[in-house]
Amino acid sequence: MKQQDKREREKQLVSEMIQLYCRKKHGALEGLCADCAALEAYARARSDKCPFMETKTFCSNCKVHCYNAEMREKIREVMRFAGPRMLFVHPVMAVRHVIESTREKRRKAESQ
Repeated sequence: MKQQDKREREKQLVSEMIQLYCRKKHGALEGLCADCAALEAYARARSDKCPFMETKTFCSNCKVHCYNAEMREKIREVMRFAGPRMLFVHPVMAVRHVIESTREKRRKAESQ
């Protein structure tokens, strides 16, 4: 069940970041614009199919990048914008993400 919890937390975090980005950049008051909705659906599908979820915390810590080039650039833009702002919008989610990412990076460094 832990793997499923991790997957759901990652999907929720990405969705929240895309919503924040869309609200601030595209002025969407409710829901997402068509581009952001497509990005969210794509990100959720990639997460659902990830074979490495058991051994990683977030896509940013993965050596295999399964996003196509266009979507990878879009998600990077969203992350760059929304990442720092998440601390003010969803502080618990943001802090948990930083802690889990740091642990994962430390664990990988120790195993090499």
